[in-house]
Amino acid sequence: MIRRPPKAVSEYAQILFPAGMLLLFFVVPFGLMVAVSFFRRIQGGFYEPDFVLANYLRFLTPFFGGVLGFSLLLAIVVSVLSIAIAFPFTHRLVSLPRKRQVVWLVFLLSILSLSEVIIGFAWSTLLSRTAGITNLLVAIGIMSEPQSWSPSFGGLLAGLTYQAFPYTVLLLYPALARFDPHFMEAARTLGASPARSFWTVLVPAHRNVLVATSIMVFVFALGSYLLPQLLGRPQHWTLSVLITDQAIYQSNMPFAAAMAVFLVLVSLGLVGLSLYVGRTKEAADA
Repeated sequence: MIRRPPKAVSEYAQILFPAGMLLLFFVVPFGLMVAVSFFRRIQGGFYEPDFVLANYLRFLTPFFGGVLGFSLLLAIVVSVLSIAIAFPFTHRLVSLPRKRQVVWLVFLLSILSLSEVIIGFAWSTLLSRTAGITNLLVAIGIMSEPQSWSPSFGGLLAGLTYQAFPYTVLLLYPALARFDPHFMEAARTLGASPARSFWTVLVPAHRNVLVATSIMVFVFALGSYLLPQLLGRPQHWTLSVLITDQAIYQSNMPFAAAMAVFLVLVSLGLVGLSLYVGRTKEAADA
């Protein structure tokens, strides 16, 4: 198939509706948010039109700089953990018979149907002292008494990784399903161990897919809002939580808009990077 630009106005008609929806529900609200981020806050929780950089300079304070750094670090760790768990799982999944693959995919889709509220309260119960997993560890003699593992950074990390895991598998599945297993068999024939063939054949062949998937999971984890409040302590709250706090409870809409603009720009930049990686892969395959 040869791609060519549209030559007639009628050929643009099919994209008018999605373009209009994008303009109405993203470009216009984002433009208003950018404008408000430069407004000046006045006493009483109000703000007036102006052009000040104080809202963005506030990122340089130790507190908000620490929150920003923690949000980025948390998203990176969740992305790495999700890839590390989902990639070998997906590799094993595509080697199963078709019917068993369908069962696993339906199971993963059922996890995606769960709301963040259900996931958060389920993990908080699982990590609690009264009804959590530590009671099972006490029963089998590993621990002497039950403990509470939530709220904690580990509990927050576990909840976010669990939530991101199905997305990661579904993003990796198409590429791994198309991979020819004879390459792995050839490496084994030449004397490579299963672990070595995995790292020297399978992983390099999916380098671009792994990068693009990790970026998408990073963006997903960066916008986490509810799980940090349910599974983490206040020092584990992400930038999304502070945006709500500044907008609703502190009545500082300009600063909340500045944080939201930064978060959206980072997400759009990373999504653009993943698209660039995908196009680079297509060009290399061609």
